[in-house]
Amino acid sequence: MDTLVQFLGYENFRVFSMQFVPADKPVTPPQPKPRPVKKHFRSMPYALGVLTLMGILLIVIIASRTEHPKPPIIPKDYTFSSKKVITSGLPNSVVFDFDASKSPYDSVTIQQSWDRHLRVNVSKNDRQHTSIYYFPDFYYAKLIVGGKIVKQHELFVKSNGWLPIVEKQPVPVYYEKKDALTDGKLSLSPEKIKERNIAMQPTPPFVVYTNVTDYGEIYSDDFTFETAVKNSYHEGAAACRLSTVYILCKGTAIWIPLSAKGCVSDLDMFFAGYEISGKKHDLSAFGVDFEKYIPLKIESHNGRAQIFIDDKPVYTVNKGISRAKIIGIVFRFQGTGSVDYVRLKNGKINYDDEF
Repeated sequence: MDTLVQFLGYENFRVFSMQFVPADKPVTPPQPKPRPVKKHFRSMPYALGVLTLMGILLIVIIASRTEHPKPPIIPKDYTFSSKKVITSGLPNSVVFDFDASKSPYDSVTIQQSWDRHLRVNVSKNDRQHTSIYYFPDFYYAKLIVGGKIVKQHELFVKSNGWLPIVEKQPVPVYYEKKDALTDGKLSLSPEKIKERNIAMQPTPPFVVYTNVTDYGEIYSDDFTFETAVKNSYHEGAAACRLSTVYILCKGTAIWIPLSAKGCVSDLDMFFAGYEISGKKHDLSAFGVDFEKYIPLKIESHNGRAQIFIDDKPVYTVNKGISRAKIIGIVFRFQGTGSVDYVRLKNGKINYDDEF
């Protein structure tokens, strides 16, 4: 009751109830009662006061639960753009300029990419916000108002050549390309990883080699890709030797999984819109003997793609392939791994790296 009467401007319920006491009746502080006494009905003015208070409380509750319609959200009322601090290389800060002053809400949301976890709320009265991008890729940055995307634009974060990375939270560990070159192979040794005080056990990190750049006019529905990879780290929790080869595209991706033969249940494959899971399908052909380099080849033409592992055709994708520009090549190894060569071509574009 003390809390309720504060809505009416009174300090507490006793002060509120004093207005219902007759003026000629002296007011004395309440005395402690030595024993329970029988309760009597309160006076009519006092009861009316309580009823008034309860009525006001009901109005407050109804008003608080009534949703007032917000003005419509019109995308043309907003502006949203960005600029990178450096042209290429990681990490890279991005400055977002925006005008969301017409938002019916006090705050709006900026989302770095497709990942809903990379969101931050900012005041609608702000004009700038900065974010750090730790991995190269092609992103769609978004301005969101009331759960609605009102503006989005492309953001291309390049790697400046091959970039070796050890995945760590909250910030990955970067190496120079020369740190991962051994005998004509792209290979970051466990010793190099441990030099940065990164533990390989009990949970081994994932090592990434990424090259995100403008490869020219080459697309997901018309290309040939060739490489050879090896994952020689299999200690402890890395027994599955999980490895994935990614071809990043504008707005989508292709990834081909590889693992030790006994771990294919955990694999899944994605091809520019087409997806298949090892939990529901037999992907045993993607289980390999990583004691040697495993050749991998992808041929994608006219809406049909064929995947070769160890020079044998293992899977055909004949539907659902979307057309998107290729912008990156990524290798990801549980523990660590090696890449012998990379070739990407379509007759016009010929990218060849023998390291």
